Amino acid sequence: MEKEIGKITHFFDKIGVAVIELKGKIKVGDKIHIKGATTDFEQKIKSMQVEHKEIKEAKKGDDIGMKVDDVVRVNDIVYLVS
Repeated sequence: MEKEIGKITHFFDKIGVAVIELKGKIKVGDKIHIKGATTDFEQKIKSMQVEHKEIKEAKKGDDIGMKVDDVVRVNDIVYLVS
């Protein structure tokens, strides 16, 4: 089952990092699914950052940085896979 938890607001392609604006809670170890017009993949959250500081979990309203396994695009939707 999947629940929408955020969307991509920026992607740094050189370092493979996406910025995600969250609508829900996530933590390191959670499985997410990123989907858009040309994006569709799942991955486990290995690490997250807020303002260049490592965090273990994030909540609604946070903008987090996260290394992603593939190219993502602005406005791609992020789902929590349970």
